[in-house]
Amino acid sequence: MSTVSITDARSRLPELIEQAHGEAVFLERRGKLEAVVVSPEQYGRMMDALEDASDVDAFDAAMSEEGDNIPWAQVKADLGWE
Repeated sequence: MSTVSITDARSRLPELIEQAHGEAVFLERRGKLEAVVVSPEQYGRMMDALEDASDVDAFDAAMSEEGDNIPWAQVKADLGWE
């Protein structure tokens, strides 16, 4: 991880893009973080992780719902897993 001022980033953009393939590059203006440059592969992994996290949230929400429970054996049979 490295931090670069936006002013420096303007003159070094090709180099920073290359660097982003190995680590995140943080861009700051007046000492405040403004953006992060990451590789397309890293971005894809992060988006997949977010989707997985929202799947977990949906699962947790479903599990917290009130109502009758369906036995696991019945679920497997309904799905044709037995």
